[in-house]
Amino acid sequence: MSKSIHTIGIDIGSGAVKTALFRIDEDGTPHWLAKRVERIRRRDPMTLAREGYEGVMEDAGLKPEDIDYIATTGEGENVKFSTGHFYSMTTHARGGVFLDPEARAVVDIGALNGRAISVDERGKVLQYKMTSQCASGSGQFLENIARYLGVAVEEIGTLSQSSKDPEKVSSICAVLAETDVINMVSRAISTPDILKGIHLSMASRIVKLLKVTGVKGGVALLTGGLALDTGLLAAIQEEMAAEKVSVTVRSHPDSILAGAIGAALWGAYRYHKLQELESAAVAA
Repeated sequence: MSKSIHTIGIDIGSGAVKTALFRIDEDGTPHWLAKRVERIRRRDPMTLAREGYEGVMEDAGLKPEDIDYIATTGEGENVKFSTGHFYSMTTHARGGVFLDPEARAVVDIGALNGRAISVDERGKVLQYKMTSQCASGSGQFLENIARYLGVAVEEIGTLSQSSKDPEKVSSICAVLAETDVINMVSRAISTPDILKGIHLSMASRIVKLLKVTGVKGGVALLTGGLALDTGLLAAIQEEMAAEKVSVTVRSHPDSILAGAIGAALWGAYRYHKLQELESAAVAA
């Protein structure tokens, strides 16, 4: 790499828009300079993408002409000012390994679905498995249940971990699972026991996804909107022990930004390759 470059990654999800800005040194060393996370909450994702882009540049003291590559991922194909787009599975894989270099699996749990991704030490995808779109193992489903129970999203993890007798949700269909929860409330099942039961059901599916991808050991990093749900993390760890799967599952404070990080890093790689091609063409 002939000079240091600046790249921005923008990950538009169903629940939030995440933005990360990196400087990549001449020797390829990445430096994370700025980040932004904006919850969508009925706002226009494209407007939030523009605000995130401008925000990280302002935080890093940079201008548009300083940015060499703007990479989008997730639902960001239509961002007008981007340079290129990357598939979200590859960006979460790369971003996950950046956040936790020991990770050999990434479990992305977003607003609409979840997926387990087996990766190598570079963050290259080796194998993956996704949940179905209607599955009750998603962030949106959990938010809907929390709203019905009158619980703030931030309280879910703590309440779940206080459960004494969890009531497991049997259905993998979100609509039927919500009916299960309504029935639980009518039977006076406590809120912590309902939430822990939901977490255990979600955890069971996540562990199955990991097993299908062939991950048998090492570290699995949670990414996406539910990565910081401590109740879900604890439930996954319980299910791992119950299924005798020797995988260490953990999260990172910036797990929600994994897709944006990966997009920025892949953007730097693509920029470098394009520069090499241009140099070769000039030389020829």
